[in-house]
Amino acid sequence: MDLSPKEAGRLVVADDQPDLLSLMKDALEIDGYEVRTAENGQEALDLVHEDAPDCVILDLFMPVKDGFEVCRELKSDIRYLNLPVILLSAAGQQDNRIQGLDNGADDFLVKPIEIVELLARIRMIMRRNRQGLDANPLTRLPGNVTIQSKIAGIIAEKKPLAVLYFDLNNFKAYNDAYGFADGDKVLKKTSQLLIEAVQKVNQAQDFVGHIGGDDFIIVSTPDHMEAIAKDVCDRFDELAPSFYNEDDRKNGKLKSKDRQGNDVEFPLLGIAVGVCHNLLKPLKNFAEVSGIGAELKKHAKRVDKSHYEIDRRQQ
Repeated sequence: MDLSPKEAGRLVVADDQPDLLSLMKDALEIDGYEVRTAENGQEALDLVHEDAPDCVILDLFMPVKDGFEVCRELKSDIRYLNLPVILLSAAGQQDNRIQGLDNGADDFLVKPIEIVELLARIRMIMRRNRQGLDANPLTRLPGNVTIQSKIAGIIAEKKPLAVLYFDLNNFKAYNDAYGFADGDKVLKKTSQLLIEAVQKVNQAQDFVGHIGGDDFIIVSTPDHMEAIAKDVCDRFDELAPSFYNEDDRKNGKLKSKDRQGNDVEFPLLGIAVGVCHNLLKPLKNFAEVSGIGAELKKHAKRVDKSHYEIDRRQQ
């Protein structure tokens, strides 16, 4: 029985041969997938950035950007690290296959494509990805298992470590007043802001995760922790008014009602940041990092606007 597009998955397929592209689209849609198509590599990237799919299928040799380049760009972006990519090529030479896999591709198929095999490969890759993926379904950022493993690994290797814990102030009140759809938009914008803050310092090893709800994390190093924290706070305060309607934005506060029907007012959304690090003292384990981060974040939340607290203690 065919699955609905939502159940089967959402695909981006790119190939510069219109006939083959149409054939693949029709076959995949018959099998229950939602399919968006592109005729060059840049169009494929634009579709992914517009709305990330569950899998990307790329012809290797396309105009504007080839499959190698698109795959490399996707796999170097924090948001798409776990996005499966299948490369297609009429040239089945070993060096093309190796280069594709070295660029992060999850699979490599040689043209002419057997549709039955393509469908089987897509199902296998997506099933494997869903079973092993530790990521938030809304932001697609890595979740708690990956976060804990990342921090524990840095501690074990005794490398410089700074962990920034982020929590949105007044998010529950906002969600209650504006609804979950607008709340999800805030979370997506927040995740993008954090990614951009990390990209600014240009450290390949830095890491952005989504703990859950309105809690996020950045793993960086002590030499960049304050710059990241300040940048996030400044930019979030600039961004926050755009989440509100004209009246709330003009008033600089959210007017709502509590469960008893009483009028209440809440400040606009802010972001609280707690920063722990091993610059002044060693960190023993993930539990200690988590405890210090929660304590500092609690202090940061005492300020109405976005604010960060860095652990300055040497003992």
